[in-house]
Amino acid sequence: MDDVSRDASHAALSALIENEPDRLRRRSISLGVPVPDAEDAAQIALLRAWRSVSHLDAPQPGRLCAWLDVIARNVAIDLARQRRRRPEAPLEQDIAGDGASVESAVEVRVFLGGALAALHALPETLREPLLLTVVEGLSADQVAIRLGIEPAAARQRISRARKALRACRRTGMGEG
Repeated sequence: MDDVSRDASHAALSALIENEPDRLRRRSISLGVPVPDAEDAAQIALLRAWRSVSHLDAPQPGRLCAWLDVIARNVAIDLARQRRRRPEAPLEQDIAGDGASVESAVEVRVFLGGALAALHALPETLREPLLLTVVEGLSADQVAIRLGIEPAAARQRISRARKALRACRRTGMGEG
């Protein structure tokens, strides 16, 4: 495909997404993707579409919508397969250790629930750099490159996220 056709296809895809920014998220939910995972599924579908839009013969709106729906369906199927292979394991009964009391196990679960709620309450601009650092083990410089920001901004966002979580911890992880 020549550059003009590729640019036209990318422009058509961009216009569709700008006009209906929640289209792929809603489609993912309708395909059975859990609501908390729908945004991720939509992003994966959009990335796949963007990478392969040059293979679309004619980017007319109707064809483009149908093509996006097929990609979203494939992403939903892939996510379902991943979940079957690696289901989320529930917390074990004796999470607080051998011979621990029920109260200890409940206390740990409440704490973990509060920690997750505090993490999800962070603005995306703080949560994402923190998770990239903690979960993926990236340095602040690598986070800056991944997010397209300055290294100083990445360090500042990570610091602010940690500070916010420490404040939640001091107040009982959001329990009131």
